[in-house]
Amino acid sequence: MPGWYRRRLENGSPFARERRRLAVILAVTGLYFAIEIAGGIYTNSLALLSDAVHVLTDIGALALALFTLRIAARPATGGKTYGYLRAEILGAVLNGFFLWVLVGFIWYEAFLRLQTPKPVRGMGVMLVAAAGVLMNSLNTWFTAERSFEQGRGMAVRAAFQHAVSDLIGSVGVLISGALVYFSEWRQADPAVGILIGGLVAYGAWNLIREGVDILMEAVPAAIDLEEVRTGLLAVKGTEEVHDLHVWCLTTRQFALSAHAVVAPEADHDQVLSEMSAMLQRRFNIHHMTVQLECNSRRAVEPSHF
Repeated sequence: MPGWYRRRLENGSPFARERRRLAVILAVTGLYFAIEIAGGIYTNSLALLSDAVHVLTDIGALALALFTLRIAARPATGGKTYGYLRAEILGAVLNGFFLWVLVGFIWYEAFLRLQTPKPVRGMGVMLVAAAGVLMNSLNTWFTAERSFEQGRGMAVRAAFQHAVSDLIGSVGVLISGALVYFSEWRQADPAVGILIGGLVAYGAWNLIREGVDILMEAVPAAIDLEEVRTGLLAVKGTEEVHDLHVWCLTTRQFALSAHAVVAPEADHDQVLSEMSAMLQRRFNIHHMTVQLECNSRRAVEPSHF
């Protein structure tokens, strides 16, 4: 295949589109980090500095996501027949652990400041936080898609989670700045830091849990195994389905393996064709391996789709 044609295909692939999207978000996030770190130092705001560290973590997470997407787009090899699709899963799990480290830092500093409040320039905090609300609203919109459950990789979903938590954090910082400026309640600044940490920890747990489920080849959350079994049994000529397994290759791709007992007079090719069409249409399963067996339990060679 000519190099120019391969690059054209790659540029139109889901991985290429996600890389472009993440690159734009990375540039915007990097610009805001510089603004927020300067604003946090000037205003002496823990909420702003904590959010700046959060943004810095996002920069590292986005860079890692871009790296894993590039690896995931590499073609399959003889030793890795599915390619490097799960590289983005590993990246998303690492992102979740990075966020937990961030939460520990935020909570430690916040509890220190609750005991010994420090003066904060509330107006400056509000100005920087307002810019953060605008930027994070843009990032959230940019990473949002109509179908959240289907067709989105974990790298972009991780970026979406970061953008949402950043948006909530910026709103919280804006509120804390207003409380400090109008009521001189200094504890509002570290209190918001604690709340931001809780939101980040919750989002990180979701990323880690989903990533671990995929690596452990658990049944995808969007698929009911009994419904899959019922759908297979509904194919004409199928009498029994056993040893049924469904798992994720990545968040984009599901795989299935099963044994199906069919009637002696059944057309095996027709049964397999109908099973494949049903699995793709109803469950978005495109990788299928089914071994057909006759009533006599005489095994037939496994068939693949």
